Amino acid sequence: MRLMTSSDKPENAPAADAGPTGVAAQDWARASADPQYRAAVVDLLGALAYGELAAFERLAEDAKLAPTLADKAELAKMASAEFHHFERLRDRLTEIGEEPTAAMEPFVAALDGFHKQTAPSDWLEGLVKAYVGDSIASDFYREVAARLDSDSRELVLAVLDDTGHAEFAVEKVRAAIDADPRMGGRLALWARRLMGEALSQSQRVVADRDALSTMLVGGVADGFDLAEVGRMFSRITEAHTKRMAALGLAA
Repeated sequence: MRLMTSSDKPENAPAADAGPTGVAAQDWARASADPQYRAAVVDLLGALAYGELAAFERLAEDAKLAPTLADKAELAKMASAEFHHFERLRDRLTEIGEEPTAAMEPFVAALDGFHKQTAPSDWLEGLVKAYVGDSIASDFYREVAARLDSDSRELVLAVLDDTGHAEFAVEKVRAAIDADPRMGGRLALWARRLMGEALSQSQRVVADRDALSTMLVGGVADGFDLAEVGRMFSRITEAHTKRMAALGLAA
């Protein structure tokens, strides 16, 4: 994305955003004085930490399906990046006085269930899952991060950075469809299934944890109201449609 320069700014443009307000303008030391907010952030970091650990395991498994040594090495590199993200989250939980395993444990069943229900049958399905499925979850967590204290927000956004999935997956999937256009229909159906499962999994994760759900719907920090929840899922769906187009698939 090109940054706007002074010459690009419309003559009647509105004033610049004043920046974060409320909890989002506070650091962790101040925001965590609220025990309910603290519990919600611990839940969020626990869910993310287990998600990164599970992603590491999955990518390492998917590497076995890779058709070439170069592809295998690329997935191994991505898996390593996911594990590094896990370590950052684990270390942060320890730093704030929480036991990482205890923070992750409530999310194991939901995340393992998601991965079991969406196990890829081949190399290409694995790439689509890494690109589409993981990106939907990342979009959801980025929406949540906007309402966190500055220290937690910085960490969450850092561990959601793309590890190379996007460019690699798009290149390989588009090449496969160019070689065999029939592949597009099957992968499009697979991606739609991933969309539904990923959204359901995100909702289950939140619904099962009172502190996290209370934060998101406005009881703690600067949560979403019902209208904003709808807009959030519209943004996530729109981003999914763009990713499908990048893969050469119908949404």
